[in-house]
Amino acid sequence: MEAATLALPILIGLIGVALLFDFLNGLHDAANSIATVVSTRVLSPRTAVAMAAFFNFIAFLFFGLHVATTIGTGIVGAGVVDPHVIFGALMGAIVWNVFTWWLGIPSSSSHALIGGLVGAGVAKAGLDAVVVSGLVKTAAAIVVSPVVGFLLASVMIVAVSWIFRRSTPFAVDRLFRHIQIGSAALYSLGHGGNDAQKTMGIIAVLLYSQGLLGETFHVPFWVVITCQAAMGLGTLFGGWRIVKTMGSKLTDLKPVQGSCAETGGAITLFVATWLGVPVSTTHTITGAIIGVGAARRTSAVRWGLAQGIVMAWVITLPATAVVGALFYELSLALW
Repeated sequence: MEAATLALPILIGLIGVALLFDFLNGLHDAANSIATVVSTRVLSPRTAVAMAAFFNFIAFLFFGLHVATTIGTGIVGAGVVDPHVIFGALMGAIVWNVFTWWLGIPSSSSHALIGGLVGAGVAKAGLDAVVVSGLVKTAAAIVVSPVVGFLLASVMIVAVSWIFRRSTPFAVDRLFRHIQIGSAALYSLGHGGNDAQKTMGIIAVLLYSQGLLGETFHVPFWVVITCQAAMGLGTLFGGWRIVKTMGSKLTDLKPVQGSCAETGGAITLFVATWLGVPVSTTHTITGAIIGVGAARRTSAVRWGLAQGIVMAWVITLPATAVVGALFYELSLALW
């Protein structure tokens, strides 16, 4: 079947599946934005998710669409992508997100989507379907983003500790309770700017494959606003299982540490989004939280849990690639 003959109900259904993934992305990754500010009791859970959802939604006002373009054309060749590939990619990511959310594992929704896209693309056209440069850039970000988050957060907590060395713990805690609200907002903004664009890219390339965008690939504004809204709504529901893992199980956080972790993570996301690199917000904030914990003392980090999280990161791409390929084959039998 040619992509151009896709029936309208199926096209609408696929867009709906993409928005479901976007909603689950917000639900799954809400912990990235709010775990530290909730665990330090600076904000109540309800207020924290409302704030995160708001900044997730308005992120399109601050960032270009470089990440959406990378997802749409830079992982699998645009000529290879058809509705079956899109379906396989989305279902691979959705299945993985639900599975890891149920277990309370902070895995990457971003890399789940990329893994599903690669698996479905390879199932259709072999290894030639993969845009090697884009996949290498994304794979490198799996390692680089948590390391950068770790380093920035570590440096910031050491610098803050030195600057406020003559202040009482009570005064520092009171000050950073205010600062942490701003740092959590910045991280939510970065999360919305990088993650929502992945679904934008998927929907846009689907429309492009149907000849609905003309000769040039671009992301229509209605796609932008719909994806930001779906992610914001998912964040509003919150992924409480993962909040507990991120906010209290990895290390014990105070407002000053939470502020440094969120700020270091936000800087990493802002730079990555500007460069068009689809990084994992989960990897980034996890690295930053470990960074502030390790800066206090190595034993402050629960390394056994951290090792389990890293293992989940390692298997995300291959696992979702397999699931994406299976759903691609299933879609061929369905329509």
